[in-house]
Parts: sequence; structure tokens; C-alpha cells
Amino acid sequence: MEQYNMNLTLKVWRQKNKDTKGSFATYNVKDISSEMSFLEMIDVLNEDLIKEGKDPIAFDHDCREGICGMCSMYVNGRPHGPWQRNTVCQLHMRAYKDGDTIVIEPWRANSFPVVKDLMVDRSALDRIIQAGGYVSVNTGSPQDANAIPVERERAEAAFAAAACIGCGACVAACKNSSAMLFLSAKVAHLALLPQGEPERKPRVMNMVAQMDKEGFGSCTNTGACEAVCPKGISIDNIARLNGEYMLSAAVASK
Repeated sequence: MEQYNMNLTLKVWRQKNKDTKGSFATYNVKDISSEMSFLEMIDVLNEDLIKEGKDPIAFDHDCREGICGMCSMYVNGRPHGPWQRNTVCQLHMRAYKDGDTIVIEPWRANSFPVVKDLMVDRSALDRIIQAGGYVSVNTGSPQDANAIPVERERAEAAFAAAACIGCGACVAACKNSSAMLFLSAKVAHLALLPQGEPERKPRVMNMVAQMDKEGFGSCTNTGACEAVCPKGISIDNIARLNGEYMLSAAVASK
């Protein structure tokens, strides 16, 4: 693919912190290579802002390899930008053309308060994990791979659910700011494996209770979460979560 340069107009959300009002600021960036990543383009803009003595745009990033999910932001109204199953750090500027206007915003959810500019506090997801998304056993020395037989179908379903990187795109895309896809992935991948069986029932009850405590909305099955998930987590996991919850609630009520 031929490389080309472009000039772009960026409308970026600027907000000092969660207690102040934010607004869009307009910036013009020039000679942006089509082979730059989206975050590299913001780096170029920030270098220009620093040279001008202005406050650079704050945004989260870490590995820049599409693994960690830190680079969470709306790009033209879509979580992680226009490419399917992709994170912002892996979005490249060849997705745009010369003269385009790009609108960049942070996640919009009450449970994700703005830290600054494009950064939001997603620690609510961490607290859901702390409520039960783990297996508390003494593992000892490593076992042979075939010591605990797991059916292939269950192993593959567990692996697919475990691919969730906890970026929060599902919450951002949902009209109710629901965390059900995230939660269902974390519950499903342990519920499908024998290692997760001892804490299976209290796990789902505790994690759902924590999700409600954090103020996430309810799921109305529009499928927006699955559509924007960078790892393609299936909403089938939400059905599995509901089944796990009803089973656990029935046992708890006896």
C-alpha cells in the first residue's frame, strides 16, 4: 500500500478533571503519514502543543500492541475507531484521508469518571474482578497439561471468553452503560473450567452485586457491546452469566 501524507482537523475533548466542565478543542495537524498509528498522531500533536507552551492532551496508553486495552477512546463516535476487532493503538492513519475531521472523546459512562481529557478511571472493572474473578487454590508445582481433562468445546469457549482485555468498550457502546459483556466474559471463562468450580456459585453472586454497586446500567440485549469489542467477545456469554446467576440464586435461597 502506497504511503501518503495528510492534513487533518482534530476535535478533541479537553477536561481538567471530573469536577470541571469539559469542551472540545480544535487542532490542525499537518503532514501526518498514513503509516502512523493513531496514538503516534496524537504524540505528534502533543509535541507541537508542548513547543507552544500549551498543556498536552492526556490519554491512556501502555503496550501499544492491542493487548492491554488502555488506549480507550471514542473516535468519530465509535469506541476504538472504525476498524473491527481493533484497539485505538492498532488503528492506523490510512483509515483516513486528507482533509478529514476526526472527533476524539473519552468513554462516556457514570462509572468511568474522567481523570483528564481522554483518560477515564476504569477501576470499577478492577473492583468487579476483586469481588470474585479469581480462583483461590494452592496450585503447588505445575501439573501435567492433561492432568485435568477438559472437553475441547468447553476449553475453546473458556479461552474465547478469557480473551477479554477489560478495556470498557462494551460499557461505552451500550446505551445503558452496562458492563454485562465484561462481567459475563470473566464469569464464563472460570465457570467453564473445572478449576473454577469450587467458587462457582458465590463468584457470580458477588461479582453481579459489585457491578450493581458500581452503578453500571442493565443489559437490554441490543448487541452494541459485541459489535465494538476488540476481542470479539460473544454475547452468548451474557446468556451463560444469566444461567449461572439463576442457578446460584436458587441454591442460595434454599
